[in-house]
Order: sequence, then structure tokens, then C-alpha cells
Amino acid sequence: MKILVVGSGGREHAIIWKLSQGKKAEKIFCAPGNGGIKDIAELVDIKADDIPGLLDFAKKNKIDLTVVGPEAPLVKGIADIFCKNGLKVFGPFKDVAMLEGSKVFSKNVMKKFGIATADFRVFDSPEAARKYLKETGAPIVIKADGLAAGKGVVIPKTIEEGLNAIDSIMVEKVFGDSGNKVIIEDCLEGEEASLLVFTDGKTIVPLESSQDHKRIFDNDKGPNTGGMGAYSPAPVVTEGIMEEAMKNVFRPMIYGLRKEGKIYKGVLYAGLMMTENGPMVLEFNVRFGDPETQAILPRLKSDLADIMLACAEGTLDKIDIKWEKSSCISVVCASKGYPDEYEKDKEIFGLEEAGKMNGAIVFHAGTKAKNGKIFTSGGRVLGVTSLGKDIKSAKTNVYKAVDCIKFEGMQYRKDIGDKAINKK
Repeated sequence: MKILVVGSGGREHAIIWKLSQGKKAEKIFCAPGNGGIKDIAELVDIKADDIPGLLDFAKKNKIDLTVVGPEAPLVKGIADIFCKNGLKVFGPFKDVAMLEGSKVFSKNVMKKFGIATADFRVFDSPEAARKYLKETGAPIVIKADGLAAGKGVVIPKTIEEGLNAIDSIMVEKVFGDSGNKVIIEDCLEGEEASLLVFTDGKTIVPLESSQDHKRIFDNDKGPNTGGMGAYSPAPVVTEGIMEEAMKNVFRPMIYGLRKEGKIYKGVLYAGLMMTENGPMVLEFNVRFGDPETQAILPRLKSDLADIMLACAEGTLDKIDIKWEKSSCISVVCASKGYPDEYEKDKEIFGLEEAGKMNGAIVFHAGTKAKNGKIFTSGGRVLGVTSLGKDIKSAKTNVYKAVDCIKFEGMQYRKDIGDKAINKK
């Protein structure tokens, strides 16, 4: 079958890498792709949010399945438009993609379906938000309502930090119209984990667990990023926690939406906080996480194309999904300045050497190819990934591979995996 993958990040590289290992994918295209994806898929010069351009390409090239990586085209309704044109899509329709497109929508749906989440208030004026913050105090969580590339959440430790965050989001509009509204919610305590499920709207199958690392620096210091690394499995997600999340989070959400005539197809991601009262939802994403995908998919034994096609066609109950028992760690190598303004066009060295390290795979994110060389072109540049028999050996393997790679201003966390190792 011919598959079109939409996106240009490390997540999309990992998806294509896994698809290319299966028997179903005869030809893979990626729009627009990056400097590493070009080695395993044909790049198409169409932006991920250019839905008319993507539709035209898919029709002309008789694409059998389109896999949508990033959230923006899903929120714009790419799945609806493709399906109306007789094309199969892995990814949810616009009405349910709003679970990520609007945090206000998501919170209200959670409340309606009885899904445990932090208490919250919604504000559409900075004055009202400031007043509430002063009355409530800190620490607190402040979220921009709309899409913000994984950076729209601030956890101020003081009222002054909170007031600055409100001004930044609602007045200075650092996230554009996504900051027209903010949510201010209680700060939950515990350990975070990421759980994802495949679903066709009827059958729900969990993926292996993982844990993301949002902060830029070691020991969870510094500002939030799109994610600086991940490991899988996450020891904090026990069998009991997984069952609880299926019972109290995923089934209420997917079956609740179905009762309202909203069929969720694709992958659903829940960021969970393991509290004293059980898992509580921090956020939903309507696509694969990044960098969680880079740590989860290397452990998948089944053909990813079979799973994705079954989600699109409503036949997921016919698929038996199998996983490797090994562990996996992915470490993000980022540009100098990230998550703020960052440098670009720095040549990357040592990629071939890193790829030869024991169990290592180098997923490209913000890279571009030029004259046979690879250069940086984004904030998160690479996801250096490695398998191991356990988290400790995966960590040893992955950092040996990271040590091979060099580019000017490269920054990365050195503690990815430590939380899991220290738990044992």
C-alpha cells in the first residue's frame, strides 16, 4: 500500500521508520519531511497544514492511507476533508481533535464524563485572571487555551511569576490567538507519565507506557519545552494503574464521545499525574506524543500499518498487538537558545557513527539536508534513541550514541532514565 505521512519532526521519522519495517508499506511519502526522513521515504514539498495541497497529492498518487503526525492539521479538519473525498486517514475528526485544539473544550468534556482532572477556572480577560491569581496564590498552573507547540503551560511558583505569565499569554500574545483565553488550575502533585491508546472508536488498545521530560535542564529545572527526552516503559505505570486509566480515563472519554455521535479514530494521548487519589489527567493530545513516540515505537513488534489501517477502517478488534520486553530511551539534542529563540544552520557531525552504536537509532527532527551534509533547522534537532534489556542498559547505550554527535551549541539532558532507574 501507498502511505502518506504528514509532518516533519522526530515523531514522524519514528513512525516512518517503523512503517518501513512492515510488509504492508510498499511506498511511503512524507510531507514535508526532514533531513533524515529522506533516506527512508520520498519527501513531498507540501507543508503539514496545507490541506488542499495534501488532498490533491493524495488523490493524484492514489494514497491508500494518510497518517497525520502533528496536531495543527487535525484541528483544521484534515481527517474530515480526506474522508469526504474517499481517502482513509489515521487521525481523529475535527470535532474530537478539539480535545487538543482547545484546553477549555477538553476540560469541559472531562468534567461532563466524570474524568478526574484538576479543578479549574477559565478567563477571557487578563484583569479577571490576575485578580483570581492574587486571591488563590501559587504554585498554580496557567494554560493558554489553544495550540502552542507544547509550550503553552506555565507553572509559576510565585504570584509575580504568574502575573508575568498571564501578561505574556493574554496581553503580549506570545502564542497568538491561542492566548485569547487561559485556564488557571490547581497544581497537582505526583509523578507524570504518558499513556497512549489506539482506537477505532469501539475497540481501545493501550500502547506501552512512557515518561516525557518537559523541562529544558537536568533535574526538571528551567522552562517547559516540547519534550527533552522520554523512556519506555515507565515503572510508575503499574498494571493496576494501566487498568485504572483504561477504566476511568480512556473508556469514559471514547465511549462518551461515541454516545454523542463523535467517533474517535487514531491515537489518543493522556498526560497523567499519579496522585495519592489515583491517576488524574493533565491534558489530552490527539496524536502521538513527541518524544514519547521515539521511545515507544522501537518496542513495537507488530506491523504499524496493519494497526493504523484497522483504526481507520473500524476493525481494530481483529489486530493482535505485540511488544518487545526491552526498554527504550530517546534523548533530544536541541539547538542553543531553545526553547526560546534558537540558532539554525549548524552542521551536524557524527550521525553515521552514532547510528552504529549498540541498539541506537537517530531520529531527525529539526534538520535539513544540503549538498550531502546535514544541518540544524529547528529547536529540537535530533532524538537519539537506544534499546536495552532494561532502562539502565538503554541509558548506557543511548548516551554512548549521543557522545558521537556534535553541532555548535548542542544542548541535551543527561538524566533521561534516572527516575526509572532510581525507582528500582
